[in-house]
Amino acid sequence: MIVVHHLNNSRSQRILWLLEELGVPYEIKRYQRDPKTMLAPPELRAVHPLGKSPVITDGELTLAESGAIIEYLADGYGAGTLIPAHGTPERLRCNYWLHYAEGSAMPPLLLKLVFRRVETTPVPFFVKPVAKGIAHKVQDSFINPQLKLHLDYLEGELGKSEWFAGNTFSAADIQLSFPLEAFAARGGLDASYPRLTAFLQHIHARPAYQRALQHGGEYSLGG
Repeated sequence: MIVVHHLNNSRSQRILWLLEELGVPYEIKRYQRDPKTMLAPPELRAVHPLGKSPVITDGELTLAESGAIIEYLADGYGAGTLIPAHGTPERLRCNYWLHYAEGSAMPPLLLKLVFRRVETTPVPFFVKPVAKGIAHKVQDSFINPQLKLHLDYLEGELGKSEWFAGNTFSAADIQLSFPLEAFAARGGLDASYPRLTAFLQHIHARPAYQRALQHGGEYSLGG
């Protein structure tokens, strides 16, 4: 039985969604973020040394990293339904998005989250103007332009096909769901990006996505 070590408001939500799409039985072991630091609890380190989510166990196997987990599950349990065959151009494109989501899209979103918290974290009154000024400058000069660069790129890519890896829904779309939901929450994704907006509407309407939400619990990427 596959066990998903599921942290609230985290990337592990898309692993639940993938398993629902595949129709594969699984168990959930739940972990809650520290309400002050928003970090994962130390208990996750007993599963994987980095103490982060998602992590799955499948028999003797323990596997971390969203892209690796998605590829493993789609290859091993999907019978070719959610991931193209090895050696095909479609598989190369799918693999590209599996890596792009975390390697390129998420870093500026993480920076945005960090610098927004710099603006709102309580500090001595004489430091606050300096901290806010630095946070604003970094966001305006670097982070926000990077976010727009990626949004423009992603919007353009969806103009080439119905889904990211082609005209068929695939594991690439599941992997990209997390950064795109984060873009919608804090990265500038709005109605000015109609294809990306429609993409989010389409995935949110999928029955498997809804089942994953029911099983995974409250899910919000605001911040």
